[in-house]
Amino acid sequence: MDFKSSDTIPGPRAEDQLPHTAQAAVKIVIVGGFGVGKTTMVGAVSEIRPLTTEETMTQAGIGVDDNFGSETKTATTVAMDFGRISISDKLVLYLFGTPGQERFWFLWNGLFEGALGAVVLVDTRRLEVSFDVMGRLEERGVPFVVAVNTFPDAPHYGVEQLRTALDLESDVPIIECDARRRASSRDVLMTLMRFLHTLALTGRLT
Repeated sequence: MDFKSSDTIPGPRAEDQLPHTAQAAVKIVIVGGFGVGKTTMVGAVSEIRPLTTEETMTQAGIGVDDNFGSETKTATTVAMDFGRISISDKLVLYLFGTPGQERFWFLWNGLFEGALGAVVLVDTRRLEVSFDVMGRLEERGVPFVVAVNTFPDAPHYGVEQLRTALDLESDVPIIECDARRRASSRDVLMTLMRFLHTLALTGRLT
């Protein structure tokens, strides 16, 4: 295609432009197993139109992907989700949602690069999926909080029961959320930011 001198290339939409008051940007990753609500959370809380890389699930995933609890799910993230939220006039969070299927976990290392912290989104019907997720974050030295997505048919456990089941340190925050709701997802991110602030004050944030 030939472009004329009068042709213009459209820039970002006005609502997608970074606020002029922003002075700092922080990278946050949202991780978890398949179908726990990562794409939903990014979409619910992002102040810009989120970037998603969802593809239709096919027969190729049968017997390979564990879709327990998400049998009706028809699409899955194959690379990442991306969104943005302003915590204040000066602080902006860039959100990266990871693919949940284990065969795409090789992409996680790149997404973890430069991340200040993470949200581990869990489904109490499949807590065992979270062990490898948290182990990878610990290996990379990425601090995290645990957000329990409250699915209607999922069993409910107390905070200390979850802490024991997930073998979490006593200071790692655990919070319930509804990943479909902006306010609830924002509360999760604020919990993470407060946790990171505490780690920084005590010299444990590297």
